[in-house]
Amino acid sequence: MTPLPETPPNAAPSLSALMVQPSEQAALTPAQQRFNDLLAQIERLSGQIQRLQAWSDRHRYAHIQALRESVQLAQTHRKSLLFFVHERLQTADLTDRQQRMARGLVRGLIEELAACADPQVQALADVYVSEEDAQEAAQEQAEAAQRLRERIEEALGQPIEKPDQYQTPEDMMQAGMRQWQRQQEADEQRKAAKRAARKAQKQAQKKMAAAEKGELPHAMLREADAKSAIRTVFRQLASALHPDREPDDTERLRKTALMSEVNAAYEKNDLTTLLRLQMQVTQVKPGSAARMADTQLVAMALLLKEQVAALEDDLDQLQGRLSQELCVPVRADADEASMTQALQRIQADQRHSADSLAADLRRIENDAELKRWLKEQWQLAKATSA
Repeated sequence: MTPLPETPPNAAPSLSALMVQPSEQAALTPAQQRFNDLLAQIERLSGQIQRLQAWSDRHRYAHIQALRESVQLAQTHRKSLLFFVHERLQTADLTDRQQRMARGLVRGLIEELAACADPQVQALADVYVSEEDAQEAAQEQAEAAQRLRERIEEALGQPIEKPDQYQTPEDMMQAGMRQWQRQQEADEQRKAAKRAARKAQKQAQKKMAAAEKGELPHAMLREADAKSAIRTVFRQLASALHPDREPDDTERLRKTALMSEVNAAYEKNDLTTLLRLQMQVTQVKPGSAARMADTQLVAMALLLKEQVAALEDDLDQLQGRLSQELCVPVRADADEASMTQALQRIQADQRHSADSLAADLRRIENDAELKRWLKEQWQLAKATSA
């Protein structure tokens, strides 16, 4: 583990200072080891959250801005392509097949530009919804949806439910995703039910064994001890930081701020923050947990375990939110350089997409190239939907 920086005089000490240190005479007891392990987990998770947030702060704004600019530029080029192809449909010497290809590409560009709600695009959309074009487009979509359906059913290992309801590749893909998600949820529910049943069985067995030995009240006592332990630390801090007892204005403000931290930590059952503040405020020496009885450490471990679970949830939520916002997988245990490279790759991909559209615009100014380009785009669309 990377050594922690030296703690400034007025800063709360690190969690490592709260850990029980073994003596030359005796090794750590199981309760002491458990206490230390939980502190280490809290320190690790807190560090992961802080580092991931810091990494996000360094890259998030520039990355999202770069993606937005590339997407906007690509949409501008698509709009230019749309109007150019539409104009050439009226003037260029195109065969019937080439005209069908061009109309299909125009409809595709209109769909891609639909979100921008541009009145000029909408005006063209109205032109290309004639009955003949609509039937032609619907047939193409239905054929593509059927090809996609076969691939999805092969991947799922079962037929799509009510496939006749989905006449476009997009609808078919969404139906396949919904069906896959239901499969996953059903599998997870079965697994969760089995886990819950096993857990309940183990707990019941433990309770029966404890009842036979007369130990059933111990868990309740440990929970009461945990509440008592955190309440004791809170009272010590409240007594030491009481602002009304401080005559110096500057010191009173400092104690008021610290007391706000104490109150917030106590409300959240944040034992580690209270212990660090206790060490900072009352000048308790590091490693003082060694003087605590094992019963007290076991009680405190209940609170630390709750903090571990809360931090794990916070980390999961942060990873999920950043993955969605940045459009790349974000994991706290991943190499930061690799995640940064993933951001750069997706930015490069978006720039390449915009540059390709610009290159297409330049290319199709020549009628011969326009006809070749129409054929290429048509074949590409068929291959993508196949």
